[in-house]
Amino acid sequence: MKDSDILINSARRTIEIEHRAIGELCQRIDNSFAQACEILLHCEGRIIVTGMGKSGHIARKIAATLSSTGSPAIFVHPGEASHGDLGMITDKDVVLALSNSGTTSEILTILPVLKRKGIPLISMTGDSRSMLAQTATVHIDASVSEEACPLGLAPTTSTTVALVLGDALAMALLEAKGFTREEFAFSHPGGRLGRRLLLKVKDVMHSDTAIPRVAPDTVLSDALLEITRKGLGMTTVVSADGVLRGVFTDGDLRRTLDSGKDIHKTPISAVMSIESKKIRENALATEAVHMMQEKSIYTLIVVDEHEALRGVIRMHDLLQANVI
Repeated sequence: MKDSDILINSARRTIEIEHRAIGELCQRIDNSFAQACEILLHCEGRIIVTGMGKSGHIARKIAATLSSTGSPAIFVHPGEASHGDLGMITDKDVVLALSNSGTTSEILTILPVLKRKGIPLISMTGDSRSMLAQTATVHIDASVSEEACPLGLAPTTSTTVALVLGDALAMALLEAKGFTREEFAFSHPGGRLGRRLLLKVKDVMHSDTAIPRVAPDTVLSDALLEITRKGLGMTTVVSADGVLRGVFTDGDLRRTLDSGKDIHKTPISAVMSIESKKIRENALATEAVHMMQEKSIYTLIVVDEHEALRGVIRMHDLLQANVI
């Protein structure tokens, strides 16, 4: 067998084992899971997620997922907890403890304090008979029949199952709370997801003096100077009361030159496009992207409810803002 075949077979075996474990896990989601969700939904403080070693890494990820989906959570290292960090846990919190064996000494050490404070404890272990599982308010079964590691030593399948359970908890809580896309965006303002969900046209558009604009009676040669000055490849045509009357683009210029009109005598109103695609400034930037893609255009004019000019937005601006 070629070396590449050995590697591929190993990968497939690992995936098949973990896939099978997740399928088995699905059949074990029962009232214990629902009870855990109820406890977390009624938590007045934070969800304290803890675990040692590989379970600790999974616990950190679960805490991050919970926090970003509407359930405030933090990771507390169980070893540090018994040396002062227990002060971070209040009687309004809920503790979610991960341990495949259910016998992790660092977690067991802090159990009496949690009990004394009356803090609800949700355990996620691979052994329902373990001390951690038996001590917990609610135990979630995270057992697996085998690790993907051929030595049966490295946490693989067990950590995958724990991670899936954490995601399942987070999504169940998200749906139960009615957590919205906008709320999710507020938790992710710095990333592309946040920008796509929060950024509005007014945040990206060219406005005020940056807008190329001329009056309807402006001769074409002067309008071309305005287009050059503002550098957007077009100009708006606006009446004295600020209402949009039309636009003049590169395409309009080509048609005008082909017709032989004198650019020094022809008013812009005679060659402008009266119909233009428009959008409101409070629309989401993603809506502008959709309109441009649907109409195969690269510029939108921004107007208010009275058709007064408010700005200009281009596909290039949306690209720079990482909306696309």
